[in-house]
Parts: sequence; C-alpha cells; structure tokens
Amino acid sequence: MSNITLMDGGMGQELIHRAGGAPTSLWATQVMIERPELIGTVHDDFFAAGARLAKTNSYAVHRDRLIGSGFEDRFAPLLRTAVEQATAARDRAGGGSIAGCLGPLRASYRPDLHPPAEEAMDLYCEVATILAPGCDLLICETVASLDHARGALMGAQWGGLPVWLSLTVDDGDGTRLRSGEPLAAALDLAGLGAAAILVNCTTPESIPAALAILSRAGLPFGAYANGFERITDAFLQDRPTVDTLAARRDLSPERYAEHALRWADLGATLIGGCCEVGPSHIAATARALAAAGHTLT
Repeated sequence: MSNITLMDGGMGQELIHRAGGAPTSLWATQVMIERPELIGTVHDDFFAAGARLAKTNSYAVHRDRLIGSGFEDRFAPLLRTAVEQATAARDRAGGGSIAGCLGPLRASYRPDLHPPAEEAMDLYCEVATILAPGCDLLICETVASLDHARGALMGAQWGGLPVWLSLTVDDGDGTRLRSGEPLAAALDLAGLGAAAILVNCTTPESIPAALAILSRAGLPFGAYANGFERITDAFLQDRPTVDTLAARRDLSPERYAEHALRWADLGATLIGGCCEVGPSHIAATARALAAAGHTLT
C-alpha cells in the first residue's frame, strides 16, 4: 500500500454554493473582499474531512483577469488573503501543507488565449513570488497546452519552492491535453523543474488513461477530477460564469471515492478533488483509501 497525500476539493464551486447569489466572471475572487472568512470555513471543512493539503484560493487572481473589475489595485492583497486564509485553517487543523495555486492566465480551458510562454513566465513569476512566503509548494493548475506548461513552470520556479504541474485533459480522451496535443509530450517538461505531475479538472473517467502516461515521468503523480457534466461551449466564451455548467448527479461521494481508489491502484500518490468535489467527497475518499490500507499524509 502507498503513502498518499490527500488534497482538498474544489474551493471555487464550494464558495459559490455557500455565498449564494449569481456567480460572476470573477468566480470566487470577489468573496475574498466581501467575505474572506468564508474561505477559511471551506478550508476548515476540507481539513476536517481528512485533507492534508490545502490549495490557496488564488486560481483566478491574475492581473489580466482583474482588468475592468474595479479590483485591479487589489492584486497583491488578494493573493496574500488567499494564503492567510489557508494557513490559518491549517493551523486550526493542527497541521497540513499549503499549495499556492496558479491558475490559467486569461481563461480556463482556452489555450488559444493563453499568452506565449515567455510573456506568461513573467506574469507567473509575479504571482509565485507573492504566494511563496506562506506556502510549502506551488501548483500550476488546469494547464491546457504545452506552451502554457512551459510558461507556468518557468515563472513558478522564481517562488523558490517545489512546483507541481497539473494538466487538464480532454473529457473524452485522457491521452490528450485540451489543446489537442498529446499528453505524453508534456513528460519532456519535467526538466523545467516540475517536482510532481498531475491531471486535474477533467472527468474522473478520463483520468486512468492520463495516469498511465504520467506514471512514465519518473515523478510523484496524481489526479483530482471535477464533477461537471461537461465543459459547455457557452463556458468557452469571453468572461464566462459557472452557471453555464451543470454538476453531475451521478457522482456521489462514494462514487468519487471508487474512482480515487482506482487511481491509487494505478500508482497515484497525490489525490484530491476539483470543481464540484466537496468536503463530503474528500471525506468518503479518505475513508476508502484508509480502508484499503493506504496511509494518508
């Protein structure tokens, strides 16, 4: 059996569900201004469910995403708030790790909009250096193309912490990035400093094929799936809101845990959840992994 790092689940969707009201294109960023304590509560619930690693609520905190929001001058304070809420929850839980989250620039699942690696590197560098002082590692999330991966990894290195690269694959074909490029081509990027390689924000069913490829990288690897029915065309438009996406009705906590057990059987040692995977899913996963003889770290 394995030592498995159990990560938290989807912060953004959990905040939207708890905050109420219509979601905006800022996703959960605005909550850090209006109700920052809510972020800490979500972190608390994931730690109570058994998670040992919390990702900061900084996925969408990028200068380009704040343009026109009225919060442009809050860029650095928002990042620091995300770290403070995660670390305070970690301290209340009595231990755990903090991963500073670096989401995609401009938009999720849109590699066509992502800036070239050299430009992206500077933007990621700025985020990484602000997040790093309060974190144990940095995680580049929902990386949809090879060029996106290059820019994110090169920029995140400036944080001076281990960097995890988490790629997002086609919902129906876990062997391909959302850009259409082969996932196997991303293995060559390990030389840019990735300390671990994962797949996230895709259907649970697409992950086994992805893990079979990631296992060849010679790095710790893992997965955290989303609970969306599918990524709709409407969500791929400019400044989308999550009300264009629907949560699956068939992905109960127990069903999600069954998927996670299969990932562990395939050698994954980094397991958690993404959008629409809440504390109850993480709790069920923690129970299932422990019952199977795995040690949660």
